[in-house]
Amino acid sequence: MPAIVVGGSVAGLATALALSGAGYEVRVLERSAAPPEGPVEQAVRAWHRPTVPQAVHSHSLTSIGVRTLRRRAPRLFDALLAAGAELLDLIEALPPLVEDRAREVGDDDLVALACRRTVLELLLYRFVRDLPQVRLEHGTVVRGLALDSAGERVRGVHTADGEVLPASVVIDATGRRAASRDWLASAGVPVAEDLVGPCALTGYSRQYRLRGGGRPGPLNRGNAAAGVWDHYAAALHPADNRTFAVAVMVPTGDRATARLREPGAFVAAARATPGIGAWLAPGVSDPLTPVNVITCPPNTLRGTVTTRQRPVAGLFAVGDAACVTNPLYGRGLSLALDHAFRLADLLTDAVPDLALGQAAGRLAEQCYAPWYAFAASEDAQRAAQWQAATGVGRAPAQPQPQHGDGPSPARVRAASLTDGLVWRSVVRVVMGLSTPAAAFGDEKFRARVEQAPPIDPALLPAAPDRDAFLHLIAAAEGA
Repeated sequence: MPAIVVGGSVAGLATALALSGAGYEVRVLERSAAPPEGPVEQAVRAWHRPTVPQAVHSHSLTSIGVRTLRRRAPRLFDALLAAGAELLDLIEALPPLVEDRAREVGDDDLVALACRRTVLELLLYRFVRDLPQVRLEHGTVVRGLALDSAGERVRGVHTADGEVLPASVVIDATGRRAASRDWLASAGVPVAEDLVGPCALTGYSRQYRLRGGGRPGPLNRGNAAAGVWDHYAAALHPADNRTFAVAVMVPTGDRATARLREPGAFVAAARATPGIGAWLAPGVSDPLTPVNVITCPPNTLRGTVTTRQRPVAGLFAVGDAACVTNPLYGRGLSLALDHAFRLADLLTDAVPDLALGQAAGRLAEQCYAPWYAFAASEDAQRAAQWQAATGVGRAPAQPQPQHGDGPSPARVRAASLTDGLVWRSVVRVVMGLSTPAAAFGDEKFRARVEQAPPIDPALLPAAPDRDAFLHLIAAAEGA
């Protein structure tokens, strides 16, 4: 059965890989040029991605993404490890105040993959390119859908060159553009409204390479050295081949922190952040990129992928075209991989009719809705705290916290520092292995949070306060 995937980035390539294993003949239509040939390091350094500006920023492959690759694409997973990616054991980050440190059932699932997005995407591209059931076409722009006379079933796509390319299945993998919304509207099909929750965050990030082996400092998150404070956040993610990325995140519209785009100010702020300074000490690492800036898009669950949308038989969306969550949480790549293969399972030996469209809507809601709701809730609370500390922006209306009517997020965070069960439950949510409702609604989890002793604030790592942070930025040299 013929399928067209519109968009050849991670989500599109993963879907092409999954569909090829489900018996489809797949054409991937990508508007940009093919990545460079040659050795991996040379190719990723030369790969210019104007249509994927987020590619240069920090990324993480969480446990759900690792599990998907191990089970569904083991040869690709092995190729990533051979290319220098590192499998991180998150149990190494078990907080020091947790007394029982023995490994438990399920701990082997708590892993992450340290790998630059460009390396993962390049190897995925080369893997998919070599599949006999997949044809990659670059420089092709899709302008709309070709539908049947009733406007209820996909027949293919219209390209900018005026061609009609036939297909029984069309996958929207166009990223945050979510082009299928415009395709449907242009065809006169009503489009369900998106769910949108503000992110209110601007990120400054830079990639580095360590001069020697080993880690200059611990990873308090297992896959990162990170923290969120009352006026900013920062994270360091290790990647492949001794590379790592540092991101400093501030309220969108915060003019007082605009100098973070300058290398000197960025380094000064990062070095003063707990857990990161040792990695940027003189002689320890060298920068690979300039400081890159991104205004993070809002959390968005596309109405077109949910059961609220009247299905068009044969049309589906994956990755950011289906749901965008704050990159601070590092879930995007992993959710896209998981959804791509689960969608291919649904489409195996199936007739692309309206019933299948409804089933795909239910699947998309399972894959994305818990994480959209969690990100929107967490971001609303963080944005309110940052607004109170900085006076920047407007505090958004806060949705119901995703811990339900149980313990507050602050109590959960405190309990996770001393109780291994609470810590594991939180990590399983962060890594995408458990939904917030399943983890935080568990009665044993709630009881352990209530029983946990209070934490002395003096034991927690302290970041610079707002005044000290702004002074660091203002006093930094420009070089």
